[in-house]
Amino acid sequence: MKTVLQYLRPQYARLALQLTIKFIGTITELFLPWMLSLILDDVVPQKDMPQVYLWGIFMLLAATVALLGNVIANRMSTRISRRFTEKLRHDAFARVSYLSSRQIDGFTLSSLISRLTSDTYNVHQMVDRMQRLGVRAPILLLGGIIVTFTLEPVLTLVLVATLPLLGVVVFSVSRRGVPLYVRVQSAVDAMVRKVQENMTGVRVIKALSKTEYEKGRFDEVNREVVRRDQHAGAVMATTNPVMSLLLNLGLTAVVVVGAFRVNAGVSQAGKIIAFLSYFTIILNAMMMVSRLFMIYSKGAASAKRIEEILETPLEPVPGEAAPRTSQYHVEFRHVNFSYNKAKNKTRDDLSDVSFALRRGQTLGIIGSTGSGKSTIVSLLMRFYDADAGEIRIGGRRIEGISEEELHTMFGVVFQNDFILADSIRENIDFGRGLSDEALLLAARLAQAEFIEEKEGGLSHMLTAKGANLSGGQKQRLLIARALAAKPEILVLDDCSSALDYKTDKALRSALYHNFADTTTVIIAQRISSILNADHILVLDGGRVIGAGTHEQLLETCPDYREIYDVQMGEVG
Repeated sequence: MKTVLQYLRPQYARLALQLTIKFIGTITELFLPWMLSLILDDVVPQKDMPQVYLWGIFMLLAATVALLGNVIANRMSTRISRRFTEKLRHDAFARVSYLSSRQIDGFTLSSLISRLTSDTYNVHQMVDRMQRLGVRAPILLLGGIIVTFTLEPVLTLVLVATLPLLGVVVFSVSRRGVPLYVRVQSAVDAMVRKVQENMTGVRVIKALSKTEYEKGRFDEVNREVVRRDQHAGAVMATTNPVMSLLLNLGLTAVVVVGAFRVNAGVSQAGKIIAFLSYFTIILNAMMMVSRLFMIYSKGAASAKRIEEILETPLEPVPGEAAPRTSQYHVEFRHVNFSYNKAKNKTRDDLSDVSFALRRGQTLGIIGSTGSGKSTIVSLLMRFYDADAGEIRIGGRRIEGISEEELHTMFGVVFQNDFILADSIRENIDFGRGLSDEALLLAARLAQAEFIEEKEGGLSHMLTAKGANLSGGQKQRLLIARALAAKPEILVLDDCSSALDYKTDKALRSALYHNFADTTTVIIAQRISSILNADHILVLDGGRVIGAGTHEQLLETCPDYREIYDVQMGEVG
């Protein structure tokens, strides 16, 4: 909570002005019943109409000041809250962007989305309502009690007698609120995850006629959100009826005692009417306090979840560069890695992986699904840190290379990459400020000549996820993005699965002739894609079961030979 509220510091001057205006408007509002009492008890009995009109004007001016003060203060609170939330959401998004893959796995994508959307909204509501009700409610409550004490001390004591009971109710209920709303937001995370899964797999769901099945699964998650929210809301809502009961009992006692005092001649009707008006103000103020505690409980729970993001230390952190002379550009030395070290897995996802590539050489990686092919790329780009062994680029351990420098070395096409709902130009350039000539050259090398045939060429607009492109066109567009900045290391993670053999061959030829100095890592299901690689790894269960050139593997690796016979036999 403390970290989140620090974002209000730049708004302190505006906040102070807003609170001052709110204070003036609320205090002025408190004088209205007092003026009414004065008119009824002192002015009206004198039958002095000019005095009645004069005090009426005073009441009108006070009401105007109260109205304008509250309106202006509320508008200012909206601006302050908006700027606060904008900065908070921006920094939270920026921090998420720099989290390591392991940290993102720990939070989960659905939880991060929920924290950046519904949680920031809850904090926004808390800050906004605290500025509005957080000033108004205490002033009306305490000010009302003070003014009533000056009017009728005896009746005020009747009212004050209920306040300790009200305080106990509010405190005991609100103390339970934060944990309950944390559970609500956890359920929202699960619902967001389910929505993500359904949106991503909507075509599969429709193709398999599982719409009703998925509706049922979503209904379970949705019901859990509703159940937790209802429970939290029911607990927090108990303050309203209890407070109403206690305050109405107090009001009844005030009316009875006030009637006896008027009848005995020790009080006046105008004071009783003013006192009842103040009692109504105090009742509304207590209801505001009750709402404040509910809003605070929800906002504090969300602030805690946002702080977990903001206070997460960034990793990986660059260490000593420790450069050394090496004839190799990329090296893996006895690398071991597990995604779930904390779960005491008996087997690593990668075990004792070693290879070395000179600048300009090509590494081909092939193996069954789940064998660890993409994991090698994740370690090479330091999305994760190896548990054991060394990874070096240009003789430097990657732990000694800053993240910005490391990632600018790469051009990469991931297995499940994404396309923006934007122009083809922006999808290839990706904010790097490249010229149209460089973009078109990259497109031609990626065999993406279809771009020039599209209406508008590079300016042609794509839909979300590239839905208006074929599978092969998407892959060629993504390859063009990777080639456009002429990377030092090119990573192609199973990115030619939708290409026909002729296009795949033309792509490999273009890479060979135009990127001779670029070290390339190709992850493939087709042997034809890595046939001419300088070095090939065959993986199975995270272990290297074969390494060498194509000819060497045909002689020494039965699994590679089997894949070759099946695939090349099909071609033939």
